[in-house]
Amino acid sequence: MKRFSIGKLVTRQWTVIVAVIVVGLVVFSVSRLHGIFGSDNEVSRPSADSLENTGYNPKRVLFEVFGSPGATATINFLDEHAQPQRVDDAPLPWSHTLTTDDPTLFADLRAQGDSTTITCRITVNGIVKDERSASNVNGYIACLDKSA
Repeated sequence: MKRFSIGKLVTRQWTVIVAVIVVGLVVFSVSRLHGIFGSDNEVSRPSADSLENTGYNPKRVLFEVFGSPGATATINFLDEHAQPQRVDDAPLPWSHTLTTDDPTLFADLRAQGDSTTITCRITVNGIVKDERSASNVNGYIACLDKSA
């Protein structure tokens, strides 16, 4: 009859025992850190996630593209929901207004025209935030305001 010895088990399986202890300590530490930093706490999330975001004045963002008389352009921009929009063969001058209650808006406007000059402009509540021009054949231009 063989005798069961804990000492022999420990000497043979010591790496497995150490690994189980380390994994247990890591799981315990991570669960404690989640409690300390409040990642499980729904109340600590910012109110920007709420469906209604009130308390901000409406913003009017005006996108404009100018070019030579009779010119057209392909225009790409992000709408108020940050979704890409495209307008093909838009006669210049072209403009589009976005209105939002969100505290910030990523205003991105890009255009490529069929003439030698093209200009883009982003205006927020009457203040010009970005304006750029290009003077080359089939010019490409981009205007951007990260915090409109």
